[in-house]
Amino acid sequence: MLCLLAERRDYGRGLVERLVGAGFDEVPGGTLYPALLRLEKQGLVRTEREASVSGPPRKYYELTEDGRTAVLERQQAWQQFRSAMDGVVSSPVASVEEAGS
Repeated sequence: MLCLLAERRDYGRGLVERLVGAGFDEVPGGTLYPALLRLEKQGLVRTEREASVSGPPRKYYELTEDGRTAVLERQQAWQQFRSAMDGVVSSPVASVEEAGS
């Protein structure tokens, strides 16, 4: 979610739609909102309520400076993990005959 919020601020339903658009299963509100609350308590996101033309006010989430720093750190950690996995996964696989010998 931090990476999505690095692109732009958004409200809960908007984040769910963007996650689905990225290929994830729909995230239930009982999972999404506690995660957003944890990010807020950690000081990584801040919230702001705005009037909505289609119902009650929406709670928008946006990154703080600490949140932007966390995104960069997590992107670097992911790249390191991905490089390590690429090295392992791209190793040749022994055939069944070779493995049994």
